[in-house]
Amino acid sequence: MTTTLDPALQTESSQAQLAAIERKLDALTHAVAELAEQAREERRRRQVWEDLQADLTPIVRDVYGLAVAQAAELEPYVQPEEILALLKRLLRHTRSFHALLDELESAQDFVRDFTPVAREMMDQATTSLDALEQKGYFSFLQEGLYVLEQIVTSFTPADVRLLGDNIVLILNTVKALTQPEMMRLLHDLTASLQEAQAEELPTSLVGLLGQMRDPDVRRGLALTLAMLKRISRQQRLVQTEGGKSV
Repeated sequence: MTTTLDPALQTESSQAQLAAIERKLDALTHAVAELAEQAREERRRRQVWEDLQADLTPIVRDVYGLAVAQAAELEPYVQPEEILALLKRLLRHTRSFHALLDELESAQDFVRDFTPVAREMMDQATTSLDALEQKGYFSFLQEGLYVLEQIVTSFTPADVRLLGDNIVLILNTVKALTQPEMMRLLHDLTASLQEAQAEELPTSLVGLLGQMRDPDVRRGLALTLAMLKRISRQQRLVQTEGGKSV
């Protein structure tokens, strides 16, 4: 007995099989496309590597030749075992190199942190120097150097030695001259000399004898004579001591 299928069922079954075949074909096409893309990518990579190899081959050959030539020049001075010993020594001191690098990093950090402080100090120093220049300190120092140069060129070492031997006497003299009474005396003498130069003074013998009647004139002469007397006595004592020392 033969069973006859419904035509509608046969049509649906054929369509399902065709759809399944199409999906398999799509998957196969996609897989083939991926394989083709991978093949093209592999060819591109191989081509890039071949181009790089072609470009680097002459360079490597030149570097190798240069290294061989340099090694030939260094061969009388450096032996392979010495290089190997140096490498071993470097490897043994790896920790020391690490410590040294740490110190360098710390120094770099210190420099980076100190840079703003140094810049601020430099700005302050520049401001202070500019203020000193505005006040004339540098001009004064320059003139002081000129005075010092004149002293150095005008005095011999023997003069400087004599100055050192008599420095105590010089300082005592300066100290005595800077006392208030001596300063007033020098001021009065200077003022009196200026006033006397402005006046018409008698220069005849009669005029000079007439001034002797003035008590101030007689006192001034007495003081002058007393001062000259003391100077002469002091000079005689110095000469006497000098003769004895000789």
